[in-house]
Amino acid sequence: MKFHNFIISFFIILAITACSEKKSKVSLIKEDNLEQQMIEAYNEGLKEFNRGDIFFAAKKFNEVELLYPQSIWAPRSTLMAAYAYYSQYYFSDAIFELERFLEKYKNHPDTDYAYYLLAISHYNQIVDEKKDLGEIIKSKKYFMLLIKEFPNTDFANDARYKLELIQEILASKELYLANYYLDREKWIPAINRYKTIVDDYDTTIFIEEALFRLIEINYKLGLTKEAKKYASLLGYNYQSSEWYELSYKILNKKYKKAEINQDINKQKSLLQKFKKLFD
Repeated sequence: MKFHNFIISFFIILAITACSEKKSKVSLIKEDNLEQQMIEAYNEGLKEFNRGDIFFAAKKFNEVELLYPQSIWAPRSTLMAAYAYYSQYYFSDAIFELERFLEKYKNHPDTDYAYYLLAISHYNQIVDEKKDLGEIIKSKKYFMLLIKEFPNTDFANDARYKLELIQEILASKELYLANYYLDREKWIPAINRYKTIVDDYDTTIFIEEALFRLIEINYKLGLTKEAKKYASLLGYNYQSSEWYELSYKILNKKYKKAEINQDINKQKSLLQKFKKLFD
């Protein structure tokens, strides 16, 4: 009787063990299939990207992230989806993927690249610096962050160069507005705009005219001391400038209104000039 019970118990244990092994094997097969699907999806994404079908490529890269969210392929795939959109000028879609990457994969080794691509995506959406500064400000923000956090990278070096161009664009916007107020004899807002160029954009090509206009307006308003202060700055830093020659005439009471072409509409947009550097 005991032997009979032992036999029954043995077969029950054997059956349970067999079921357990079967379940474990099925689970392992599923895991293997999932990994294989991930690899196939990534390779298919690359294939479609090379063919130029960036929407389907991005879809496949996103599938990789869904299939294996904890793997090293997940963040790579997100970046590839972003680059796919960026490569065909779908900057808004690229920005969405990049912001998601930076939020989800903090401290990833490719964070510097993500910030760079994000900044460039905003930069490439600049259309008219005189109407909308939104994209300029955003690109400046991410270029500065990139330089601060990753100063010794190639991305940071390029960011420094592009920041110089952005400064020129922002200064041109201030000068445009300042001259607008000057033409309408709105002295205070004109002075404020010119001062902004002097204080914030003193390395740009617009600094000389801004200093001259401050001399011109202050002298006109009877603020001779202020006019001389700006004349000293202009003379010390830009003595060979035609703007300095004009300011000299003002302060020596031989001033005739400078016949300098201020027709902004005839000037080629500064933005167009700078953007050609990236073509």
